[in-house]
Amino acid sequence: MKSIANYISISRAFLAPALALTKPLSITFFVIYLICGISDVFDGYIARKTNTTSQLGEKLDSVADLIMIMILIIVLYPIINLTVKIIVWVVIIGIIRVVSIIVVFVKYKTFGILHTYGNKITGIILFTFPISLTFIPLDVLIYMICVVASISAIEELFIHLSSNEFRANKKSLFYIFLP
Repeated sequence: MKSIANYISISRAFLAPALALTKPLSITFFVIYLICGISDVFDGYIARKTNTTSQLGEKLDSVADLIMIMILIIVLYPIINLTVKIIVWVVIIGIIRVVSIIVVFVKYKTFGILHTYGNKITGIILFTFPISLTFIPLDVLIYMICVVASISAIEELFIHLSSNEFRANKKSLFYIFLP
């Protein structure tokens, strides 16, 4: 691993579990959370600026993101008290994501998650979720996340099913036939 961006992604994967050891929504939680979020922004930026982007870096970034999301779900679930309807919706989104990962593995013999605009928007909304809890009603946030996450998950699955090659940086369904 020659890239500092890869080390940043790895550090996020190891730092995210510290969120489970802190009191949810405390100062310590938010400090760790912001460091993880900043690292998520800078790993890709640094890789592009230093011309060290790689398939390994894309995978490390995706794995670090998955670890962070899973920990946040575990840590924040008791606080947000989801309805059965929302839980079912989230499970369906998760199933679509898993099916996408399986399609990638079967078609391309690799692990991969696309870096589409939809996934980036979903990531931004998910990242701002704990902070937004203080000034946006919980039900509005949850529905907003579920709608955007549903659209991006379906878009990603459709791209995988329609594409002949895996390209992690495919920006959107509208770019499916473009290089």
